[in-house]
Amino acid sequence: MSRRGLVVLLCAVAGAAALLYVAGRPDSGEEKSPAGAGSEKQNGRSGNSTSGKSGAKPKPQPVLPKSTCPPELSNCVVASGRVIYVEAVDPDGDGDAHFVTISKENVTGAGMTVFDVKPELRPDPLPKAGDTVGGAGPVYTGSHGQKQIEVIEFHVAR
Repeated sequence: MSRRGLVVLLCAVAGAAALLYVAGRPDSGEEKSPAGAGSEKQNGRSGNSTSGKSGAKPKPQPVLPKSTCPPELSNCVVASGRVIYVEAVDPDGDGDAHFVTISKENVTGAGMTVFDVKPELRPDPLPKAGDTVGGAGPVYTGSHGQKQIEVIEFHVAR
């Protein structure tokens, strides 16, 4: 695939993923009420009763450890984002993995950051689309002309 074709593909994937991400967020404009709110009167129960709850506790949000740049790296950037594409097998055969993310840091392009993760920093299991990742490292130009973070520190929200 040509460099232009790859850039067009990445932009299309990033745009579609951004739309899906925003549409699926709980705070995307839709009014959410606590579970069971307003149903006490319909069921004839008081608001203090807990017997109507399903008993399932909400799943805790994954925590992304903080990344930092060493002061001696002038071109170092800290970024995080939601994975939209995973390149688990790098075509050049050096064993690194690439993660394209929707990111506020805009390292690679508008709303997008690519993380280049060396074999010794590859998490096991690899993050998948929808996972949140973050890292720090110098920004260099990748093999297709894109800016990417060559991470010296990489984390997955677990």
